[in-house]
Amino acid sequence: MKIRLPAAIAMSVAALLGNSAAHSQTYPVKPVRLIVPFVPGGGTDIVARTVAPKLADRFGQQVFVDNRPGAAGTVGAEIAVKSAPDGHTMLVGSTSEIGIGSSLHTKLPYDVLRDFAAVTPLAATPMVLVVHPSIPVKTAKELVAFALARPGQINYVSAGAGTGNHMSAELFRYLTKIDFVHVPYKGAAPALADVVGGQVHLMFSTLPAAAAFVKAGRLKALAVSSVQRAPSMPEVPTMAESGVPGYEVEYWYGFFAPAATPKDVLARIHADTAEVLRLPDVIASFARQGLEPIKKTQEQFATFVKADIEKWAVVVKASGAKVD
Repeated sequence: MKIRLPAAIAMSVAALLGNSAAHSQTYPVKPVRLIVPFVPGGGTDIVARTVAPKLADRFGQQVFVDNRPGAAGTVGAEIAVKSAPDGHTMLVGSTSEIGIGSSLHTKLPYDVLRDFAAVTPLAATPMVLVVHPSIPVKTAKELVAFALARPGQINYVSAGAGTGNHMSAELFRYLTKIDFVHVPYKGAAPALADVVGGQVHLMFSTLPAAAAFVKAGRLKALAVSSVQRAPSMPEVPTMAESGVPGYEVEYWYGFFAPAATPKDVLARIHADTAEVLRLPDVIASFARQGLEPIKKTQEQFATFVKADIEKWAVVVKASGAKVD
């Protein structure tokens, strides 16, 4: 049995079916903007600038980084989510504004799970607890004893209230009962610079941001937040090895786009990014900075993001942390 459609309807159906394929064939038609919601020099910025030129090679278009810091990453996230849903603007999201921000900020102008499409994961890194060399401790356990004897006298810095640095420290404070003083900055790079300069005592930093200072002896690394030691810093023990059992934090990065972005465009970005993450020079660059590429499908990444949001919601509630 044959069903004949009127010519006009048949043409419309054909156009609709062809639209999806046309998207991926023509994308991108102009430069692609990667919004980094933090100042230059931090982990998110390092990851973005590592993959941007490699993506440009595959896209045949310029891929540039646009730093839009503010409010623990939520300013940049809002700009990204309100951009045209065509794949030409993406957020380089992370644990801070995606995983943590969803629970810590009660009046966000967007809903992460509703308004963003989780496109593809990029990399993950443990946090590293670093202190200025003048602090007379060699392990996290010694730091706990040192701080407990000086309640309210030890300060820690972060890239801003609600960031991964902040909440990593809050989890540490919750588990150890230390009375720390939080000093929020407007980015990881200036915060870390003041730890190096001795103006403040310590920080929970991503490995990419702190690695060079640790290797140069300008910071002491007391422990990493992963279950296993970091290959780039094998001499630094884990928190569990350092006398703080139950402490585990993985800081991750990934691409996000407005939810209405065509699925075939998202698939193209995911596929090309996966190829970039398999390049030997990208893998080597990541490894030097304590980063490990993440291999997940779009669906697996979306599930991972949802689970991470739920995990940090528990931490935020248990720690009593609030945005300053």
